[in-house]
Amino acid sequence: MKLHDIAINNLRRRKGKLVFLVIGLMVGVASVVALVTTVRTLQEDIAHKMEEFGANIIITPRSEGLSLAYGGLSLGGLSFDVREISQDDVAKIKTIANSANIRIVSPKVFGVYESPEHKAMVVGVDFNEELVLKKWWKVNGKDPSYENDLLVGHDAAERLGLKIGAPLDIKGERFKVAGILEATGSQDDSLLFMWLPKTQELFEKQGKVGMVEVAALCKNCPISEIVSQIGEKMPSAKVTAVQQVVAGRMDALHSFERFSLGISALVLLVGSMVVFVTMMASVNERTREIGIFSAIGFRRSHIMKIILLEASVVSLMAGVAGYLVGILTTRVLLSVMTDQVPHFSLDPLVAVGAIFLAVVIGLAASFYPATAASRMDPSEALRTL
Repeated sequence: MKLHDIAINNLRRRKGKLVFLVIGLMVGVASVVALVTTVRTLQEDIAHKMEEFGANIIITPRSEGLSLAYGGLSLGGLSFDVREISQDDVAKIKTIANSANIRIVSPKVFGVYESPEHKAMVVGVDFNEELVLKKWWKVNGKDPSYENDLLVGHDAAERLGLKIGAPLDIKGERFKVAGILEATGSQDDSLLFMWLPKTQELFEKQGKVGMVEVAALCKNCPISEIVSQIGEKMPSAKVTAVQQVVAGRMDALHSFERFSLGISALVLLVGSMVVFVTMMASVNERTREIGIFSAIGFRRSHIMKIILLEASVVSLMAGVAGYLVGILTTRVLLSVMTDQVPHFSLDPLVAVGAIFLAVVIGLAASFYPATAASRMDPSEALRTL
């Protein structure tokens, strides 16, 4: 009979202890898999949202400001030496060293619509970029496709009495409402959006831009370096990174990650102690069996291999079960921690890592019991017969 046959037969005879060992080690592995996968999925989800929703870099004209206040009384402020942003400078954004991290560049120009009864701000945008940048926009009607098409904010449409397809005269030129935004709860609700070139022509701002929103692929990219590089290309503009909310959430996730690793280490320690105690008890119960093995010529290395083979089988079972339970636990945790469960893929490296971790812990916890069994005196063991 081969050594692995002896190990397998022994596990079959002791099914209760086999289940106990597997569960003890499985809980530790499952906790590591669940926590690591949950944290990684949340980090990727935040990175995806940062890439997909909204701008994370704002470029505005540079100006000097003077605050008018004295004795606790504020009289407002005064801006002077305001510099326009050149549209030629906007094109330079795509030439920075980290240009591969730039996903969307959305320039804007501003004007004012005036009628005898109402006023509203007009924003010229490139709808091909703006509609991708602001994925939360929901348009009733159609996206603007012609140069005289308008996209009207929810509040502006109500205030001006505009419907889809309605005409609107701006500075003596007729436009048509192609679509109306559903309420966003932001300043976009009170704006009139039209194509950028048409707005520049209408308000005599050819080649000039009032603001630029930039969306960067910034899961791991250096935002501060991108801001610095854009600033060098556009010295007449003020470049600001809008990442406080994302950075705060990522910091919270890093704290949760450190906490989860500490909890995982504690659970794994408990699991290894369960394996150690159970294997020691198994060795003590098998004194006569081990004595017979020694008496019939088994070497110390053979006895150690039997014990360690048993531990390897248990550890493999615990690793596979721990990975599967950990993935199921991840889905439960994500459903509790988020409104919408983010998509997460099954990572083969995590599966291999879970099994490897289980085997290493199982063998490490079983090494001393296996050594103790191999050093057992055959004559002392046979006296128990």
